[in-house]
Parts: sequence; structure tokens; C-alpha cells
Amino acid sequence: MSKTRITVAKGDGIGPEIMDATLKIIMAAGAQIEIDEIEVGEKVYLSGNTAGISKEAWDIIIRNKIFLKAPITTPQGGGYKSLNVTTRKTLGLYANVRPCRSLHPFVETKHPVMDVVIIRENEEDLYAGIEHQQTDEVVQCLKLISRPGSEKIVRYAFEYARAYNRKKVTCFTKDNIMKQTDGLFHKVFDEIGAEYPDIEKEHWIVDIGAAKLADTPEAFDVIVMPNLYGDVLSDVAAQITGSVGLAGSANIGDEYAMFEAIHGSAPRRAGQNVANPSGLLQGAILMLIHIGQGDVAEKVQNAWLKTLEDGIHTYDIYKEGISKKKVSTSDFADAVIERLGQKPQTLKPVSFKAGTAFKLPKYERKAPAKKDLVGVDLFVHWSGFNANEIGKKLETLNKDNVYLDMITNRGVKVYPDGFEATFCTDHWRCRFKTNNGQNLTKHQIIDLLTRAEAAGIDVIKTENLYYFNGERAFSLGQGQ
Repeated sequence: MSKTRITVAKGDGIGPEIMDATLKIIMAAGAQIEIDEIEVGEKVYLSGNTAGISKEAWDIIIRNKIFLKAPITTPQGGGYKSLNVTTRKTLGLYANVRPCRSLHPFVETKHPVMDVVIIRENEEDLYAGIEHQQTDEVVQCLKLISRPGSEKIVRYAFEYARAYNRKKVTCFTKDNIMKQTDGLFHKVFDEIGAEYPDIEKEHWIVDIGAAKLADTPEAFDVIVMPNLYGDVLSDVAAQITGSVGLAGSANIGDEYAMFEAIHGSAPRRAGQNVANPSGLLQGAILMLIHIGQGDVAEKVQNAWLKTLEDGIHTYDIYKEGISKKKVSTSDFADAVIERLGQKPQTLKPVSFKAGTAFKLPKYERKAPAKKDLVGVDLFVHWSGFNANEIGKKLETLNKDNVYLDMITNRGVKVYPDGFEATFCTDHWRCRFKTNNGQNLTKHQIIDLLTRAEAAGIDVIKTENLYYFNGERAFSLGQGQ
């Protein structure tokens, strides 16, 4: 077998120790890899590079396509960008995959039969990072959900379930409130799920779904969700298996992939040879599967399970009455290596069949919808508190068939016919529509903005209101 060239970053804090242990184990198991090491993280940040990674390091990552990364430390204070988010977006790593499996009775947990895989959309949602301060009192963050992003992650979840013989895929959203964004994600889940009749499908609103995941995780198999929910709940799922420190993750794209532990760099534990390398080792196992070395991954995973089963534990999971021996980082690695070729007796051994890495079909853009411009929301910075006062002022902008339809504050309708009890900030959404049912024109919007400027109204943003193929594509105000 030809060797696969990979990029390795040892990171910060405990990163170098757990990376050395991980590489020692997988090389002893016969991993056919060649390593190019790069430096990323704290030292690079503090040298003045706000991205935490140099151009030369990027060139190596892009050339090799496979990236095994230890945790890094992002310095405190503003101006530093998340290297993880930057890497995921730059390389198009749309799928974050986190297997969360109980290791009962050898690692203490309240959920002894838990075996859940969280598949998280990795590029968009609130993590698009588009934020603005718009008034003295209000900042905003745009939540972007796209059809191609949703289709890719949902299809990945179903293909993953089929490849790994999983029986059910569950979707979590909050589309009872966010009907456009989460509504699209849910709609795509239903559409693509229909193509997989062999796999059970279900949808939960994220709040009750999260509660059920925390209480009865054995009810789930594969869970797919947008970025923010997936970020939060994958950590919850990992923790309730027994320890976040035991979980790894894969970040998968069409051409590139990054593998890592899900825990942080733990600088307080750095240099002490006590950290548990299991999370990064799990990331490396996912990497081996991805590059077609499932036989090596299987050997490592079974040896790791046998080590835990034998009670050889690092300090973080050591427990009197369960553990047999507390070991260092390096001793734990040696214990796993000693057990290569062995299988656990109580825990279920793994078998990674060939072909569990898979490719998705290329996204095909659909024909454009018929788009009708039916109104515009003007977002206004005004420091008064009386909605009737600003409403009357804005009504002076009415002209021809363009009129003020309503005003909301933080999404709640406050004019006309608002309630005095509603607290108002200095950020007002002012909806203008036509009163004859005709479409609005861009020229009418420009004319409206010109009149607002002349009247001394501080318009900070506009959003056009559309119908797509005859369906309303904007939210109503709460109370409309």
C-alpha cells in the first residue's frame, strides 16, 4: 500500500504530548502515512498573525488534503480569529462527525448503552460570523441557512447511516420559531429522507430533542442538525458518555478533511505527561478510516477498548473500584500498543469494513424561482420610546401607493395598535408595502430612502420582501 501524506499540527498546551502518543500508537499499528508537521496556534497568533496560521502552513494543508490537528490556544482579547472556523470554511469542511459511545462499565456513565453519532453542519448558520452593531443598543448576527449547505449535510447523514449500518436519522431544528431558516433545513431533511426508505426518519424541535438526548440518548442513532445546535449538543453527547476527553471528531469536505479531539488545549496540564490522548486518538482513527486504512483503524480501536477494559486509565477517568492502574500519557500509549491485535471481551469490538468512506453526488442548482418584490423593511435607529410617535413620523413618507404597513421592535409589532407594556429599544423595523397589491420597484425603494433621508430618519439597513413562486418568503411580525 502506498503511503498517504498527511499534515500534522501538534498545537498548544497538552497538544504536543497527546499528538506524540497518538502518532506512536497508529504507527505501531501499521499506519501507512508520511507526515509534514506545521505550526499553528498561540505562537503564530502572538507573532502578529491574527489567523493563527501562516501561508506556508496553508500551502502544506492544501497540498496534502488530510489534516490531523491537536488542540490550540487562542489568546485572550479581541482581534483573533478562530482557526477551527477558518479552516472549516476555507477548505469547505461541511460535515462535522462526532461518534459518542458509552464505555460502560469501564468509564462511569449514567447511559450505559448510548451509541449516538452527531452530524453537524459545519459552515453556515450563525457561524457565518456576519455581525454588526446597528444602533447604540442593538447588535445583530445573521443566521444563514442555504439549500446547498442543508442538502449536503442531510445527504451526508443518510449516506453515513447506510454505510455504517445505522437504522435511524433524526433531525433537530427550531422551525416552530425560525420558519424560514430552520424551516428550510427541516424541509430539505424531509425531501432527502424520502430517498432513503430503508432508514427510519424523525424530527424533533431542538429544545425537547436536547432534553431527550440528555435523558435517554439510547433513543437516538444518528442526529443531524444545523451548526449551532450541533456544536452545543455534540459536547453534551460526548460528556454524557463519560468524558468529553474521550471523543474525537472528523471535519469532512469534498476534497479535504481535518481530524481532531473535541476538547481544548488545557494549558494548566501542559508538560506534565498526564493528559488523556484518547480524544485525539479517536480523531486519528476516523482519519485512518477516511484514507482507506480501516484495517489499521480497527486494530487501534480494539486495542484502545481493551486498554480501557483492563482498567488502564489516565487521571481524568480513573475511579477507585473501576480502574486498575492510573497511568501517564506516554504509559497509556504504551499500554494500547501492547494490546494491538487484541479485542475487548466485554465492550463490543469494532469492525470497520472497506468502503465506509463515501462520496456525495455533486450539488445541482435548481431552476430560479419566480421572485416578486412586494415590500421593503427599513431598519431605523431612533432613540425615542413611543411607537406612535415614530409611526406618525414614518407615515409622512407615504407616497402614491407605498405606505407604512407596520413597525416592530425586537420582532414584536408595536405600531399600529401596539401595547404600552412592550419595551422598545432604539432599533425599529418599519415595513413598507404597496396598497394596491402591485409589486414594488427598486426605484420606489430608492425614492423612499431619499424621502427618509430628507426627513432626518436614520435608516441603518433595508431588507427587500419577496414572494418566491407565489409563497411568502419573509416572517411576519409577532402579533400580526
